[in-house]
Amino acid sequence: MGAVRLPPVPPDLGFTPHHAWATAPPPESPSETTTRLRPVPSRPPVRAAAAVACVVLGLGLIGGAVTGSWLTGDSAAEPVVPDAYTTARALWHSVPVDTLFPRTLKGDGAGPGRADRTWTRVAVAPDSACADALPPPLVKTLRPVGCTRVLRATYADSTGSSLTTVGLVFTEGEGPALTALEARLTTGRLAERTDHIPHTFSVEGTPAAGFGEGQRASWTLEVVDGVPVVGYAVSGFADGRTVTDPQPAKAATVTGAKTAAAEAGLGFEAKGIATRIEQGLRTAASTATAAPR
Repeated sequence: MGAVRLPPVPPDLGFTPHHAWATAPPPESPSETTTRLRPVPSRPPVRAAAAVACVVLGLGLIGGAVTGSWLTGDSAAEPVVPDAYTTARALWHSVPVDTLFPRTLKGDGAGPGRADRTWTRVAVAPDSACADALPPPLVKTLRPVGCTRVLRATYADSTGSSLTTVGLVFTEGEGPALTALEARLTTGRLAERTDHIPHTFSVEGTPAAGFGEGQRASWTLEVVDGVPVVGYAVSGFADGRTVTDPQPAKAATVTGAKTAAAEAGLGFEAKGIATRIEQGLRTAASTATAAPR
């Protein structure tokens, strides 16, 4: 083949012939000089709407499947565990009375000298407003935790010598508020003040018929662990005698205490019954809070 002659570089470009191959682009082919780039047309409105609808439908199906698994208990979904405090607050109207206040209580080692005790329920009060069931100073002390309802029952010991009213005060408080209340009751010794002794509950025609305010001999008052409830118990003599020097159970159970309440073991009565009722309440709350399987 013959030699190909290159056209000279125009002088105004400022290139020499040997620079032309290194920097200048090759000549355009006919197709490159005649074909123009055209913008891609936008998607027709109908097709765009259909695409959006598909995306929304897909997301809806995914969300619906997840929600459905929660509602139907799909094994692939995480079980919803009820909040312990929220669940416990509803126990006053959702748990049978015989669960919260059994007809018979057994207190192994709950008496003086760790003697075993047995108590029989003789009266149950309808759920009450706090102002109706508790003395005004105690209602004021409970106000920061939102006192809602009070449940009460009265028990007689197996010898027929003592009576004890036990109560559960349901509150709206959360952990920090109840911790602060416990500190006030114990560190501040409000639980030991005689103006904080809870009322007794008596019913005519029962062994507790004569169990009134003057018969209160010993009592205990405390926040129940793990639930938004304040538990209490107040004990006295079954023969109706008046007590002029009631003593907190904490003091009446100390070895060597000489008050009438201490010598009759009424501090042990109050503590023993309160402990059994509070244990039953925590068990009921734990069962109600357990995650569904």
